[in-house]
Amino acid sequence: MPIRTNRGRAAVYRRLWGWPLRSPRHLVATIVLLIAVVTTIGIVADKLVGPRSSATSGPTTSSSRTSSSGSGNQVGVLPSTTGTTSPLPTKAPSPTPAPTSAPVSPDAQLVAESWIEAWLDHPDGVTNAKWLAGLKPWTSDELLPTLQSVDPANVPKEIKSPVKASRSTTDSVDFEADLETGKLVLTVAKLPEGWRVHKYSRVG
Repeated sequence: MPIRTNRGRAAVYRRLWGWPLRSPRHLVATIVLLIAVVTTIGIVADKLVGPRSSATSGPTTSSSRTSSSGSGNQVGVLPSTTGTTSPLPTKAPSPTPAPTSAPVSPDAQLVAESWIEAWLDHPDGVTNAKWLAGLKPWTSDELLPTLQSVDPANVPKEIKSPVKASRSTTDSVDFEADLETGKLVLTVAKLPEGWRVHKYSRVG
């Protein structure tokens, strides 16, 4: 006969909850029963979840294998890099060859002597422009602007020894001449327009 009152249900619940506490044997039996129920639920859950997880992971594994095999990379082999990096130079650039020694060119000797003759030719009161006009045929275009700042009155009027070469190569010749106040050093360079005085300095 079913229980229809709340008091009757409460009495039944008290009997159920109180049964394990009646004796140690009841308590042990209750614990064993609970362990068996939990173990059974775990086994059933593993059987239900296991096939689903394996079915889900199967295509993923095969796709990953396909992608890895399709890339063409092998174990232990670095992938080839494709970028805009420039290759490293295979060797250092060769050094610039040293100037080759050569006999003094007669044209270079003539330019040096003519330049010094024009350099010393500055009568009293001569202007810088007129003095430069005499030097221009023997002077490089790079040296002329430097000479525009020279006052001809400060330039010696004679040399004490002939012009002589101190160093000669295929592209340039260094000349020296003794002045009243020291030494004049010229560098005559071989340019497209010919031999020209490219640099000069006074020593002493």
